[in-house]
Amino acid sequence: MVKMGVFIPIGSRGWLISTTSPETYPTFDLNKTVVQRAEHYGIDFALAMIKLRGFNGPSEYWQHNLEAFTLMAGIAAVTQKIKLYASIALLTMPPALAARMASTIDSIAPGRFGVNIVTGWQPKEYQQMGLWPGDEHFSRRYQYASEYVSVMKDLWETGVSNFQGDYFQMDDCKLSPRPSGHIDIVAAGASDSGMRFVGEHCDYNFVGAGSGINNVDRAGDNAKRLLDVTEPYGRKVGAYTLLMIIADRTDEMAFAKWEHYKKGTDLEAIEWQRSQSAADKNAAANSTAGGMARRAAAMLANPETAEPTGMLKLIGSYEKVAAMLDVIAVQPGIEGVMMTFDDFIVGIEQFGEHIQPLMKSRNAGLSAAKTAA
Repeated sequence: MVKMGVFIPIGSRGWLISTTSPETYPTFDLNKTVVQRAEHYGIDFALAMIKLRGFNGPSEYWQHNLEAFTLMAGIAAVTQKIKLYASIALLTMPPALAARMASTIDSIAPGRFGVNIVTGWQPKEYQQMGLWPGDEHFSRRYQYASEYVSVMKDLWETGVSNFQGDYFQMDDCKLSPRPSGHIDIVAAGASDSGMRFVGEHCDYNFVGAGSGINNVDRAGDNAKRLLDVTEPYGRKVGAYTLLMIIADRTDEMAFAKWEHYKKGTDLEAIEWQRSQSAADKNAAANSTAGGMARRAAAMLANPETAEPTGMLKLIGSYEKVAAMLDVIAVQPGIEGVMMTFDDFIVGIEQFGEHIQPLMKSRNAGLSAAKTAA
C-alpha cells in the first residue's frame, strides 16, 4: 500500500504564491486540526518544514511561520498513530542539541518521530541572524550535513559521541535518555550530490514529481533517479513524492479554483524567490535551488504564463484525482505521496471522504489494517 502524507501549513499561504489563494495563517490550532484529521483518515505521516524568512510581496508568502520541532512536540501529545517529521535548519542548531530535542519528542510519541534535514538554499534566512557562513557553504553543505547526521546517529545509537570532523568535534558528548528506537532521517536532496547524501545517511527522500497540471506520466522520474544514484550504497531509501491536490465535485469546479488562484499570482514574491534561489551560481540544474531559479525566471520573462506554484498539481474531480494518484503510486521507487492542498482543512476532508475511498492503491491496505485492529 502506498503511504500518504501531508505537508502541513506551517507557513502563511501554504504553497500558493498568490493574493487570491486561502490566507492559511499558521497557528497551532490549524496544524493540530490538519494532523488530527489526517490521522482520523489513516494518513501515514505529516511533515513540518522550517522556514525562517518569507518572500517579499503582497501575498505575504511564508512571511509568517511557526517552528517545526516545538510545533511537532505539541502535536505529538495530541495524536496516537501518525508519523511526525520535523525539519531542522542545520546552520541554526548544534547537532547534539537537535539529537536531544528529537529524543525528547520521541518520549512524547515513541517510535513516531523523525527528522528532516534542511541544508539551506535561501541565504537571507541565515544572514538576518548572522549565521550565514558565506557562499562557500553552497559547495560544502552536504559534507557539513554528513558530519551533522553522524553526530546525531552516534548519540541516538550509543548515547555518546567523540566524532572528529572538519565542522564538528565532540568531546565525550553524552545523550540520555536515548530514543526508544530508530529515528528516521529524511531529506529532500534533488541534485546528484543531495541524493548521494541521502543514499549514505537517510531513510527516505522527498522528491519532486515534476510540474504542470495532471502530468502524472513523468511523476516517477525523480524516484527512478533516486534508485540509480543510491544503488551503490546498498541501502534501501524510499521516495516520497510531492504534489498539490485541488479537487472538487467536478473538473470544472476544481479548475475554476485554480484559475482564481492564478489571477492573484504574486510576481514580486516570485522575483524574491528567483533572486534567492539564484544565489548559488554553481547550483546544478536538477537541484532544488537550480530548478526553482529556472522556473521563476521563466515566469518573470512571460508574466502571462506565471502561476502560483511550480510543483505538480492534480486538479479535477474526486474520481479523476484518485485515478491519477493510483497511477503515481505504482511508479518504481515511490513509497509514498506527500500532499499539499490549496485549502488544508477542506482538502483533508475531501481526500478522506471522497478521494481515498476511490484509490485502489490505498483501499486494500486500509481494509487489512482495520481488520487487524
